[in-house]
Amino acid sequence: MYQLNEKIRELVPYQPIAGEYSIRLDANESFCMLPQEIEEKLLQACRQIAWNRYPDASCRELCQAFGDFYGVDPSLVTPGDGSDELLSILCNAFLMPGEVLMTAEPDFSMYRFYGSIAGAEIRCYPKPEGFAISVEDWIRQIQKEKARMVIFSNPCNPTGRGLSREDVRKLVRSVDALVVLDEAYMDFWDQSLLQEVCQYDNLIVLKTCSKALGMASLRLGFAVANPILTRALWAVKSPYNINSFTQAMGYVILREKQWAEKARKEILDARDGMVEALAEIEARFPEKLHCYPSCTNFVFMRVQESKRVFDNLLKKGIAVRHMGEYLRITVGTPAENKEFLQAFQDVL
Repeated sequence: MYQLNEKIRELVPYQPIAGEYSIRLDANESFCMLPQEIEEKLLQACRQIAWNRYPDASCRELCQAFGDFYGVDPSLVTPGDGSDELLSILCNAFLMPGEVLMTAEPDFSMYRFYGSIAGAEIRCYPKPEGFAISVEDWIRQIQKEKARMVIFSNPCNPTGRGLSREDVRKLVRSVDALVVLDEAYMDFWDQSLLQEVCQYDNLIVLKTCSKALGMASLRLGFAVANPILTRALWAVKSPYNINSFTQAMGYVILREKQWAEKARKEILDARDGMVEALAEIEARFPEKLHCYPSCTNFVFMRVQESKRVFDNLLKKGIAVRHMGEYLRITVGTPAENKEFLQAFQDVL
């Protein structure tokens, strides 16, 4: 009788929050909708797709649009079916079974998942109280564990904290491991290493279109690295991993830099308003919650009786992310934020 192997036997499918809720602040998506003129461009691009043909395996126009948007050489860009596909490829192709993958805790849980599926030994660097990492201490841990790969998000999901550009440079230069730097939320901050990938032989930067660019439905991500690492990535990924529809839609939106900057500013303004309002609530209920600084499009806070608060918000039609004793709140529209803040105070 066939039996599943031990590394997948006990796994359960990922289950996002199910149900219909009037306000969704649980997935760190952009609240900015595309204007009608851009939607028309998308429809026009859609009409030009040759549906009976395989997509462009080189993703030439898409990579060029990404390169123009971020100011990087398109020959250094590898597209993925979301950053998740790229993480899976990196773990399975760049790690041998038994080699050490190091990440931090808390951080994006899928790093550990893809590493374990690849047969890697997972080591987690525990972040101290307040989640401000000592880079020197982390470097020592990486060297001690003889890690072959290090993956972390900067700014961090879920804490919202960030490492400075100089701290990340120090880490990359101080370790023999391949450093996979996930900059999914860097569009909301200013400490990117994207322009510096060719200065290092051990750095891959991941970007996503699901956050600031508002393309979560497309599942589109990118890896940027030096020519040697980029060639290896293209060699191990599926040749037609980005379908024609995603390529066409991504190309259109990546050419709308003015709109993207306007949307980014709206999100940051809404976040700052959310942070200010939560600070006022914390001043009223200091024993019940603590909010951490954020350089992302969400707010992370420790909340007394977090599960009760989470459940009661759901009853009010508001979905947020419950993470143990913490809640992670995605910034929504000003109206959504106002409704959340009122409901949150009522629940407290």
